Amino acid sequence: MKTRGLMTEYRCKLPLLRICQALGYPRAAYHREINVVPKKDKTSARKASPRKLSDTEEKAVLDVLNSIRFCDMAPAEIYTTLLDEGRYYCSIRTMYRILSRHGQCVQRRQKDAGNYAKPELLATKPNELWSWDITKLKGPVKWQYFLLYTIIDVFSRYIVGWLIADRESEELARELISETILRQEIVPGTLTLHADRGSSMKSNTVAQLLTDLGVRKTHSRPHVSNDNPYSETTFKTLKYRPDFPEKFGSIHDARAHCKRFTKWYNSKHRHMGIAMLTPEAMHYKNWKPVIENRLNVLKMAAESHPERFVKGMPIIPNPPNAVWINKPVPEKSEEMATSLI
Repeated sequence: MKTRGLMTEYRCKLPLLRICQALGYPRAAYHREINVVPKKDKTSARKASPRKLSDTEEKAVLDVLNSIRFCDMAPAEIYTTLLDEGRYYCSIRTMYRILSRHGQCVQRRQKDAGNYAKPELLATKPNELWSWDITKLKGPVKWQYFLLYTIIDVFSRYIVGWLIADRESEELARELISETILRQEIVPGTLTLHADRGSSMKSNTVAQLLTDLGVRKTHSRPHVSNDNPYSETTFKTLKYRPDFPEKFGSIHDARAHCKRFTKWYNSKHRHMGIAMLTPEAMHYKNWKPVIENRLNVLKMAAESHPERFVKGMPIIPNPPNAVWINKPVPEKSEEMATSLI
């Protein structure tokens, strides 16, 4: 800009070619700069889409997203909750766009597992594969913890049993497992119980119980958390809830909190892994009316505003028919042989 100013100052006294040579400035660059035409603002000229939500509709969606009920939930969970209640405002993607416009979108190296075999477990119905684990909850003073034992059905994500104690004990684990199997009316030979390699999980007490009850047991590889992901994600859901305290005042407070959480998780939490259904609906096979209701709500919305469904009806997924822990991957030689046939 300084060079351009000097050239403008001497332009009327000397020829342009001599000025450019003296300053070492290309003449074409000078002409290019003085003849620049300002670009048009394309955004101002862009025509608004007829499918766009009105200001009133967008404000209504934002009010719902920021309501006390939904302010701590993800748009996908809000969307399906509203569908289950017979209400449709907009798509999940539109909810994210509205949140983004208002500045409200916020977003291990593992050790060698040795020669342990990788567990490959399949569940195609409830009460076929369970996962159990123990996590620590902070107590009222430093270094005091309460231990939460949880058993979850892998297929339905339903918490079938839990207890809180002030210590890890194989006897407590034995009691929890036996009571849960009795309550769920498990037939011998039909259930697999998966766990990591904690002392309670590998204890002879628990192993003998499972043998007596006809339950097969499997274990994760050492230091591989992905071998027991369903229990881990349940604990994460518990500890990332807004009402989860930094510490519990007593074991009774911890039990009361986990009782409320289990009730909410089983009956109200819409889980992404099971098509945004509740674990209770999945475990007791009551999910088909829910899917049908969601479809009906979307159909009515499409009839009211067909211009907003340019790509057709949104897809309402059904829950998975099979759930794996470490789904086996075909070897490359097998894949090549199959492709050559």
